[in-house]
Amino acid sequence: MARRLLVMGNPAAGGAGEERRKAVLDVLGGGADVVERVTERPEDIGRALAEHADRMPVVLGGDGSLHTLVAELLARGELAERPVGLIPMGTGNDLARSLGIPLDPREAAEVVLRGRERPMDLLVAGDGAIVVNAVHVGVGALAAEEATPLKPWLSRVAYAAGALMAGVRAKGWHLRVRADGRTVADGRRRILMVGIGNGTSIGGGTPLTPQARPDDGLADVVVSFAVSPLARLTFGLLLRLGRQRRHNDVVTLRARAIAIDGEPVPANADGELCQASSSYTWTVHPAAWRILAPANGAPEQDR
Repeated sequence: MARRLLVMGNPAAGGAGEERRKAVLDVLGGGADVVERVTERPEDIGRALAEHADRMPVVLGGDGSLHTLVAELLARGELAERPVGLIPMGTGNDLARSLGIPLDPREAAEVVLRGRERPMDLLVAGDGAIVVNAVHVGVGALAAEEATPLKPWLSRVAYAAGALMAGVRAKGWHLRVRADGRTVADGRRRILMVGIGNGTSIGGGTPLTPQARPDDGLADVVVSFAVSPLARLTFGLLLRLGRQRRHNDVVTLRARAIAIDGEPVPANADGELCQASSSYTWTVHPAAWRILAPANGAPEQDR
């Protein structure tokens, strides 16, 4: 039986050009019963979900758009019952990369038509906010802040430019980090960044937690104490290569619950900047939702 799809997206946002959107709808319409809704604001998603409760939601967008959809389904009490589809049309598309969802929208549409439902873990913060891909505090959030005004002109290159500027500015924060009750950092040393990954990458392919699996019940955690100028440069280079665990000032681990407190520090969750806070907690909720993914699950290579 053909899938009944509710396709949602904002044609004016991210990389969702009109021609690509129409091409995706042509592919989906050739193999499924499709209803399309333009969702310019978060509340539009909730309205569309309510109007078409019998359809599988599919989002045209990136990690931020998927984040909004999953959060809305959770708020409605429908997250466990309604699997979702993703057509990666954002700037970074990092969770798609982790899952092997093709970065070409037409090919991703074929996955929505024929892919399998894959259970996914969910990171849930102490205030109830969620993370589908990754959250990081410290220099990575500063990098995203610097990159935001550059994205209209530089697209994905904006992340690299933002990281360079943030690397010059950041001097680190005194933070305490605990993972599953174990002290990883006691607050005496400055920390450059704490990254928590359900997926493998951030910023359009930077391998923050390259060994992470989004369905193993654990989050991959990276804590960088590399705050001197030379250490920051070395860490940045190794991070781009996914080899940060080789740095002497980096600790990596896996955990179900992570707590951070200390000096106010900015955070970035699924590509969205969060106001600086002195306390954060996240807990992994295993197999909390499902997404349509390729049957083989092979990661899509950057193009």
